[in-house]
Amino acid sequence: MTTLLGAHMSIAGGAHMAIERACSIQCTAMQIFVKNNMQWFARPLSAEEVRAFLEHQQRCQLASIFAHANYLINLAATNPQFHANSLRALAEELIRADQFELPFLVLHPGAHLGAGEEAGLEKIAASIDAIWRVIPRVKTKIALETTAGQGSCLGHRFEEIAQIINKVREPERLCVCLDTAHIFAAGYDISSESAVKKTFREFDHVIGRPRLAAIHLNDSKSARGSRVDRHAHIGKGEIGPAAFRFIMNDRRFSKIPKVLETPKGKQMKEDVVNLRRLRKLIAQSS
Repeated sequence: MTTLLGAHMSIAGGAHMAIERACSIQCTAMQIFVKNNMQWFARPLSAEEVRAFLEHQQRCQLASIFAHANYLINLAATNPQFHANSLRALAEELIRADQFELPFLVLHPGAHLGAGEEAGLEKIAASIDAIWRVIPRVKTKIALETTAGQGSCLGHRFEEIAQIINKVREPERLCVCLDTAHIFAAGYDISSESAVKKTFREFDHVIGRPRLAAIHLNDSKSARGSRVDRHAHIGKGEIGPAAFRFIMNDRRFSKIPKVLETPKGKQMKEDVVNLRRLRKLIAQSS
């Protein structure tokens, strides 16, 4: 069975170029932004851009392609204009992801900015409901990402993710992306095989394994429980090999795309090294 493994790819030059970049380093999975990730809005996609992506001759080499929402979006924003921008931006990105026929768009749930966790979670759920009312026919789901819990960021406990899912009107349109660096920084122990198994049992109990749509494979520069989001290359951070070995070898994750979000240059040499390290973990276990 093909291991669904890859990295986040740049869409510089057009989204179709990300496919070529991913295939050039033998990825079988890929994450992209559907527009500039540091801008609120972008002009609509042209039919040519959509066709170039969907009909790219190498697209079939990637068994899984999904998207990540821009970092400005905060569904729990307390500023009315910022919140309105967040709703519009997320709706537009979901439409773009749907045009690219992507199954889900990964989203950081939001930060309550002092309003409190309960109020923040309520606002996120209400915001998601409002977005689906505007774009009822979009098939692309929202994948809520586990966070490190920096500042007032919500989603650093599995219970918070579950609470959002339980509050929305259409929970079937939500799934989850688990980030190894984030859950480690949030305080979950994944430093040994027994610890990582326990953490995933907790995930299964609180959120449910069927909700898991993707895994971000990132090591952490920050210590466990630091609630500081700093990604490191595989084997160069604080997590240790056990978590990555478990995720790469457990059959329950075989159909879950696993992608890197680690620092890299234009030549993607760092991705090549990280992917090699992850694939070696499969060889060690077999």
